[in-house]
Amino acid sequence: MMHGYIPSERFLPYLSWTEIDELEDKANTVIVLPVGAIEQHGPHLPCAVDSVISAGVLGKALEKLPAQVRAFGLAPITYGKSDEHLHFPGTMTLTGPTLLAVVTEIGESVYRAGFRKLLLPNGHGGQPQVLEMAARELRLRHGDFVVVPFHVSRLPNASGRFISETEKKLAMHAGHSETALMMALAPHTVRMDRAVANVPPPFPSKLLSPDGRPACAWTARDFGPSGVIGDPLGATPEQGAEILDTLSDSWVQAITDLFQMQWLVREAPSWGSGHQQGHVETAFQAG
Repeated sequence: MMHGYIPSERFLPYLSWTEIDELEDKANTVIVLPVGAIEQHGPHLPCAVDSVISAGVLGKALEKLPAQVRAFGLAPITYGKSDEHLHFPGTMTLTGPTLLAVVTEIGESVYRAGFRKLLLPNGHGGQPQVLEMAARELRLRHGDFVVVPFHVSRLPNASGRFISETEKKLAMHAGHSETALMMALAPHTVRMDRAVANVPPPFPSKLLSPDGRPACAWTARDFGPSGVIGDPLGATPEQGAEILDTLSDSWVQAITDLFQMQWLVREAPSWGSGHQQGHVETAFQAG
């Protein structure tokens, strides 16, 4: 069914337009739009990793969410800006301007329906800047719209207990954590008999890159022919289940925080003499 990992009762497109129109407190209801990508993830993982993880983790969080916390999921954006992987078959990429337009126009639709809180959990490391630009554009257009782009795996979770220090510093793609999560979310797509390790050397300039990650632009083939940038060999389904459980717990708290919070509200922009007119009406409050 279309809802995938998102619980059917939390899937906004399953409501009629009249049911959406009649929802209570839409201004505080959190709309969750997972954003992923379709791109190579080495010989052992499917190209759908980023889309599966963003939708799967947030689907699990929505499943756990207390009933009193109003939130709904949308169908994920499964195609992203993946041009750093375009040398590998199976990578399907949008340009940055196309993804920017897609996210912005969906955001406009969310706002037009009466919702004022949009969460963009992002599963692909190659596009956070695009989502940040979309969020900023929507905020400029609508002074009461809170749009939060955030990488899906950067909330507290158990993965740090299972990966090496080298993996923590240098792994970027198709490594231990992604492999373990896919074992939990879509085990039939994981081929560990094909898994290879490929941890890149640290970037030569410690001044430009204290942690050793590349400070320059890169493409996946810069690190070798496998497409892997990390070490997936020690990943297990049990680790994946624990990472999924702890990560989704963190997202339950994040969605709850967003539901409860009130943030800055300003008038719609009025442009005169090159300056924006308006004033802050409501100060930040949390909880």
